Amino acid sequence: MALTEVRKRFFSLSHDVIRTGRVRQMANFTQHGTTTTLDHTVSVAFRALALARGLRIKVDERALVRGGILHDFYLYDWHDPSQALDRWHGFTHPGHALRNALQDFPDLTTIERDVISRHMFPFHPLPPRTREGWLVCIADKICTVQEFMAARRGHKA
Repeated sequence: MALTEVRKRFFSLSHDVIRTGRVRQMANFTQHGTTTTLDHTVSVAFRALALARGLRIKVDERALVRGGILHDFYLYDWHDPSQALDRWHGFTHPGHALRNALQDFPDLTTIERDVISRHMFPFHPLPPRTREGWLVCIADKICTVQEFMAARRGHKA
């Protein structure tokens, strides 16, 4: 598995979702440190695809990438109390992301819904039900740690 192969496949699967107006709005919100929510979700989706390819796990790659990009599609700055929908962001944002995703992408598959709604396990009690959900869940934790560590060192992830 060449990384250039993964990049090409990722681009072909992600460009239509990333070009959607409200998805582009994620670039206006900070996720972790200096990383935008859009950069974070793209990193998570790419890492999940690279993990699936590298470990030769059979997945629905389209659902994996779309769900990965939409997993934090909540569209507010959770650091700003005046914008946050509630003070339990860590537990409730998957539901907000799923609602927004269903508004913009009413054709979401069961796998994509699983990826979005269950990516916060074990912080949320319900684990993913799909391989795609598990891969995004794991990739999300890896990317989050990298983003926090980069921010602590004063770098961009």
